[in-house]
Amino acid sequence: MDPSEHFAASYGEARHKFGVAAGARGLAIDAHVMPDRRGIDGEVLAMDVARLGDRAASGLLLITSATHGIEGYCGSGCQIGLLRDDAFVDGVRDARLAVLFVHAVNPYGFSHGRRVNEDNVDLNRNFRDFAAPLPANAAYAEIHSLLVPATWPPPPENEARIGAYIAKHGERAWQAAVSIGQHAYPDGLFFGGTQPTWSNRMLRAVLREHGASCRRLAWIDIHTGLGPRGHGEKIYAGRDAAANMERAKRWWGADITSFYEGSSTSAAVTGTVTLAAYDECPQAEYSAIGLEYGTRPLPEVFNALRADHWRHNHPEASAAQREAIGIEMRRAFYDDAPDWQQTVYAQARVAAVNAMRHLQPTG
Repeated sequence: MDPSEHFAASYGEARHKFGVAAGARGLAIDAHVMPDRRGIDGEVLAMDVARLGDRAASGLLLITSATHGIEGYCGSGCQIGLLRDDAFVDGVRDARLAVLFVHAVNPYGFSHGRRVNEDNVDLNRNFRDFAAPLPANAAYAEIHSLLVPATWPPPPENEARIGAYIAKHGERAWQAAVSIGQHAYPDGLFFGGTQPTWSNRMLRAVLREHGASCRRLAWIDIHTGLGPRGHGEKIYAGRDAAANMERAKRWWGADITSFYEGSSTSAAVTGTVTLAAYDECPQAEYSAIGLEYGTRPLPEVFNALRADHWRHNHPEASAAQREAIGIEMRRAFYDDAPDWQQTVYAQARVAAVNAMRHLQPTG
């Protein structure tokens, strides 16, 4: 099958394709429906879960899409492609392993074309202990008003002040200030929230149900927006521990990057979704990566994200402007060209196959 056929033009279509692909393999869908929320077309929103393979498998591969809502176009297509792949499915079953597909961790953002959830929360900053003091991000406090200005497009003075900040502190410091996460500005970028989100609570429940007894666990969380077009950067997504990093390199290759080491396009973020496995599956030997696909140049992606937050904060904006911002958001986080779709699926398949090899029992 042409890989481009795995991808969808809307959340509703993606969810339908996922259900059909799972059903064709005889897999039941466990639909965790969001209460009191609907999609952009009035559709039901759900975190859908399908398990392929042995229910008692000691090795489990978890593949998640749409942690960052709109990035689900890519992740969903990769999940559907794997479900339709006879060789992959047969390999999982022959090895008596299991793959857990979690489709649309953030269904609200997927449907509404936002990277964040229904409460403007970035889920990849939300998985932390909220009983402990929340980390401060003093650098973000300096630039919050610059990131989401009162008008859009921003006036020249706004852009000049951003340029002055970067000239003084450097590009990496600017990226870190913006994107490591913050918990003080609910209307701002990369807001981590002040309590666990619905998606956080639901995903943890899924982990407990499906991963509590496995002995080896791999997690591939699919993202878009950073790096060269179509390239899938394998970003280490576990705790900052040398032994864990070395295991991830054995499983996925020496080209894994790490924001702990400064080798990744990503800043050093905290509260990432993949950390939940340490809490919910502590018995498992565990390795995780974020598979990050490039789309457009970073300045375009960043400005689309800023515009989206401005749109969220200004419901009085005209319909034409809101639509234009939505189009730019989609372009920033998803490329519907067949060559891009084919190359991202191919890389996701390699990552999944490599994980499966190392999940098999040894000796």
